[in-house]
Amino acid sequence: MHNISGGRSVIERYSRKLGKQITSIRKEAMKVLQDYSWPGNLRELESIIERSIVLCSGPVFQLADKLQILSSSLSSDVRTLEETDRKQILKILSETGWRINGKNGAAEILGLHQSTLRAKMHKLGIVRPGLIEPD
Repeated sequence: MHNISGGRSVIERYSRKLGKQITSIRKEAMKVLQDYSWPGNLRELESIIERSIVLCSGPVFQLADKLQILSSSLSSDVRTLEETDRKQILKILSETGWRINGKNGAAEILGLHQSTLRAKMHKLGIVRPGLIEPD
């Protein structure tokens, strides 16, 4: 078990807020919290901790919920929405000969306004091969 000290931990802050006396954390719970990738950022972490403290019946913190930890091989297979968008846009641009607007242009095929497609391309770093993007 790990002692809670330092006055700055999220667990200590929520235990005070909720009127609980949490003095230590189970080693297994600490490992899970450290190993989890936290795709939902700090708010997700705080939510999990708050729920666990509410349901905690004693001074030892333990997780109320099982967190699904992706193995490194699985997490490398997970694609972000941006990666998916980038691949789809590149595919359509290639098929249209990099024609963005007009009839049968990439914007029309993707169902986007040409300025929206151009903005997405800029955001995703998509530049027509052979062209140098201005600074």
